[in-house]
Amino acid sequence: MVAAIRPAPFGAGRLLFQGHGGAYNSSRMEAGDRRIANWAHRAIEAKWRGARGGELIALRGDVSTRRFWRIAITDSSAAPASAIVIDLGSEDLPLYARALKLYPDPLPEPPWINLHRFLTALGVPVPALYQWSAPDRMLMVEDVGSLALVDAARSNPAKAADLYRDAVRELMRFHLDATACAHRECLAFQVAYDERLFAWEMRRFVEFGLTAVVPGADARALEADLASLAGELGRLPRVFSHRDFHGNNIFVQGAVASPIMRIIDFQDALMAPAAQDLAVLLTTRDTGALISPAMEDRLLDFYFTGLIRRGIATMSRDDFLKSYSLCVVQHALKCIGLFVFLEREGKGEYAAYIPHALSQARRMLARLAPDFPNLRRVLSA
Repeated sequence: MVAAIRPAPFGAGRLLFQGHGGAYNSSRMEAGDRRIANWAHRAIEAKWRGARGGELIALRGDVSTRRFWRIAITDSSAAPASAIVIDLGSEDLPLYARALKLYPDPLPEPPWINLHRFLTALGVPVPALYQWSAPDRMLMVEDVGSLALVDAARSNPAKAADLYRDAVRELMRFHLDATACAHRECLAFQVAYDERLFAWEMRRFVEFGLTAVVPGADARALEADLASLAGELGRLPRVFSHRDFHGNNIFVQGAVASPIMRIIDFQDALMAPAAQDLAVLLTTRDTGALISPAMEDRLLDFYFTGLIRRGIATMSRDDFLKSYSLCVVQHALKCIGLFVFLEREGKGEYAAYIPHALSQARRMLARLAPDFPNLRRVLSA
């Protein structure tokens, strides 16, 4: 997961690198940061004739190894006012993909590049790619702004339902249009969110999260329920899935009356149950404060009605809603395990979301009764 690219003020155009510890002159940069700054300025000069790079400001990432900067661009009417610089880091694949060997080895190219090509051809509103360097593992992409969907909804609660409906509409472009245009060279079509992956993610809940939310709980009592949950999810029909389609990976541009959605962090796309993306969008972190159960029902109905209108629904409404409940439970357990693990790694800011994830799991387990009795009993303790 990657958190929203957060706003940071531009300076007067001096060649600075600004990190969490403040700004400092390029002559005092560490070698790695100086390399980033030099690459970014060269990329700007190569892309836009006469353009120059200005201030380079470090942006907050999330749990991946990628790093992000916003760079000001000056002296060119053809260039945008700023761009985002991305250091892909040493690994192209997340831990689960490496552990389960889900991708071809070696990779033909970074997944971000592969997925960007496919999604751009479909007209999905992803950031434009300005420059990239395989040897440097660096990208320069369009700056889609600083207003994440979740922040836009919080700042204007009366428009929250409309904003999330627009996000669901964009999600359908992934699920319907992208699935219909399956291409063998797109990596997403070679990777499945299957029973094995669902089970792998929930092992982190057993290893880290369970005793944090239910001290003294016996993990062995949950084995059958967790295996059953992974199995049911693995048997669901799959569509082209963003995989991390939450409110910090969707940005809002333009007027409130007619906003434009922009989608980032798509490099881990794969084939998954349709409800998985919906579970992520509607229940990740503290979205319960924004999305009431009634609003959730309306958004799910909007999605399913869209399938009916296009004549491509693969299950009944009741089965679809059950698949959503299953996905919410699994996503919540995965997040609890991840957030506890991150807290132990020194990233304590994620612990605040554990009660929300636990609440979502309990809510959906109640809907799924009498299935998963041991899981429901343990999490209700």
